[in-house]
Amino acid sequence: MSDSPHSSRNRANSEISFMVNGERKLVRAFPMERLLDVLREQLGLTGAKEGCGEGECGSCSVLMNGTLVNSCLVPVLQADGASIVTIEGIAAGAQLHALQEAFLECGGAQCGICTPGMILAAFHLLRKKPDPTLEEIREGLSGNLCRCTGYVQIFEAVARAARGAETTSS
Repeated sequence: MSDSPHSSRNRANSEISFMVNGERKLVRAFPMERLLDVLREQLGLTGAKEGCGEGECGSCSVLMNGTLVNSCLVPVLQADGASIVTIEGIAAGAQLHALQEAFLECGGAQCGICTPGMILAAFHLLRKKPDPTLEEIREGLSGNLCRCTGYVQIFEAVARAARGAETTSS
């Protein structure tokens, strides 16, 4: 049988296994189905949002093997064997992560479309730079668009979470 892109073999559902928020998941999906759709529709993880569908807004951001990615651009087959962290995976049970708390306290979450992606981008940033400057926060969140807040509250939330991490780690 031919392995052309149009062969029925390439259009069939495949079993794909990956870790999501620390739990092993096995899904059946078309190899080129978007990771975003599999997370939302098959696994019920609706935190990642469909914003633009083109990788421009960051609303669908997740961490894949520690790298921030736009899940609307990732074919689920590419996630086979990967470790995925979604917004649902950064809280410790009912205890919100410091970033989530800071977003609430600073008014960084308004309509909610960008919030999960912003928080995961900030989470990724703070892992690399625990005490970022305002410019580093701006750069770290630059792949995420917000139409509600004007960004000031978001930047304040990230700075507050970083300061909180400093005081708890001292």
